[in-house]
Amino acid sequence: MKMIKLSDNLSLSSIIQGFWRLCSWEWTAEELADFMNACIEGVDTMELEISVEDILNKRKIESDRIEFKTGWNPDDIYHSVCAFANDYNNDGGGYIVVGVEEENGIAKRPVKGLPEYMLDTIQKEMVGYNNMISPPYFPQGIPTEADGKWIYVIVARAGQQRPYKSPEHVTGKRDKKYHYYIRYLTSSVKANLEQEHELINMSDQTPFDCRANHKAAFEDISPVLLEDHLRKTGSKLAKQVRERGVEEILKDMQLLVGPPELRYIQNVALMMFCEHPEKFFGYTYVQMTSFPKGSIENPSISEDFPNITGSVPQMIQATMERFRNLFIREKVIKVPNQMEALRIFNYPYQAIEEAVVNAFYHRDYMSYEPVTIEIEPDCINIMNFPGIDRSISEKTIAEGKRFVSRYYRNRRLGEFLKELELSEGHSSGIPTI
Repeated sequence: MKMIKLSDNLSLSSIIQGFWRLCSWEWTAEELADFMNACIEGVDTMELEISVEDILNKRKIESDRIEFKTGWNPDDIYHSVCAFANDYNNDGGGYIVVGVEEENGIAKRPVKGLPEYMLDTIQKEMVGYNNMISPPYFPQGIPTEADGKWIYVIVARAGQQRPYKSPEHVTGKRDKKYHYYIRYLTSSVKANLEQEHELINMSDQTPFDCRANHKAAFEDISPVLLEDHLRKTGSKLAKQVRERGVEEILKDMQLLVGPPELRYIQNVALMMFCEHPEKFFGYTYVQMTSFPKGSIENPSISEDFPNITGSVPQMIQATMERFRNLFIREKVIKVPNQMEALRIFNYPYQAIEEAVVNAFYHRDYMSYEPVTIEIEPDCINIMNFPGIDRSISEKTIAEGKRFVSRYYRNRRLGEFLKELELSEGHSSGIPTI
């Protein structure tokens, strides 16, 4: 086909030139080139909700939720896709990074990368492999750049229809043997009979925050809060909120449930990005009262503070600001023959923050009880409802050990709080306090 050169950087076929009727447009070659570049830049591309550096350096995400793969090996990779989808440990799924070598669990830098043509190959093959999983499961596949090379990140969230089975060899041509796969430490392994039974029992225990909310509309999500969160976590999606809109961004973040014609917002999106989550979860606010003489000794003398409302991150921030301004006190003691003074706080900030964050993380958002904080002369009581999970023994509570529970009420909320560096996610709250 004959090409017509319009400038050093732009050539068009005569068919396209005729279709665009360049003469009637009266545009210069440079103006047309600018127009085409603007069109190309406007094409929507899927982005990670956190920065790729946080994934490669295993920041904000537990190491056992990230796998590095040197190349595209579907048989091995889809064992992990299935395992992350089953989410046996209720971690929220995980990430598989293709094109990255690892050494002792650490990504080798600069990354090895993938040829650009492989990105399209992987995307096309994944469509078929996703349908081989029973029931079909569709993780996100996101090509992105690191160290000047292409890598492919597969985001496999906990599936809504778990448990899932995957063929032992998705590339096999003969009759395929299906197995349940789960995560064990940093590996994806076949589930034994006992684990299979537990997976099946977990199928009807989708955490509340991952369930669809049938009363919410996209107008209930604040674009400002959504963009602010994405900016804090270093996601490229932050720049796309205003252009693409809330619905498309929530779709990329896998925060929608249902087919395209009838999409519902997950509860966790309302907890994180709605300015008034109490519209959907009754009594979602912080109630704070001070008893200067003690709630038992003299309960008539008390001071009620204004309720703290807003999204979960906003309430955590406002609560900690109130603690810092009104209740946390510092005492400076000068030590003889020592330059540095000794600084002592009545309450350690980190311990208070850990308790406040956990109160929201583990709260039952179906209960009509606020997070309640009582300031006593000699202690602080921070209460959420219905309290500690039944699987935690009284002995463990009394000894102050790590509270390890298989089931989390708000699995995805904890993941978001971890991205904001508000939660550790290692059951380390009580030892920290």
